[in-house]
Amino acid sequence: MSSSQPFPDVRWGSESSFLRAPMVKLAKTGFGSAVIRTLSPADRWLLEKTNGRFTALGPIGAPTMLLATTGAKTGARRVQPLLYYREDPDIFVIGSNFGGDHHPAWTHNLLAGGPASVLIGDEIPVTATLLDGEDRERVLAGFIDMVAAYQVYLTRTDRKLRIFRLSAKQ
Repeated sequence: MSSSQPFPDVRWGSESSFLRAPMVKLAKTGFGSAVIRTLSPADRWLLEKTNGRFTALGPIGAPTMLLATTGAKTGARRVQPLLYYREDPDIFVIGSNFGGDHHPAWTHNLLAGGPASVLIGDEIPVTATLLDGEDRERVLAGFIDMVAAYQVYLTRTDRKLRIFRLSAKQ
């Protein structure tokens, strides 16, 4: 890894896969969100076993990684599979929770400032910064451009989706 790009791009599959359009369309539906949420533990297992190299979303070329945080209340290690958006040298994650009414727990853990790391090929300790203003809007547009389901998630909730910049610790 070079210091300018600390997060490897280990995606498998392709953004031009014939599966991409129907899978994104499915993800926009309530049923599709429920299916993805139900499959999340299996995806977490697959990502952990392959060091972030393989994911259930892999065939559609989705940039997926594991985010490990420390529970703000429990102190326990928590691992969550997430899609990410890249602007080298950083990556970004969005607490969409499929447009649910509550922020995902991992966002609370990042806000609490406990240790966090990204698993993409290797485990990379990170610093998380909550985005706001123009940076947030630019990155949100990047997420929507990458996977249109995020636009639908915005319509399902009144809460402001939290977006974090993850920077590799030096």
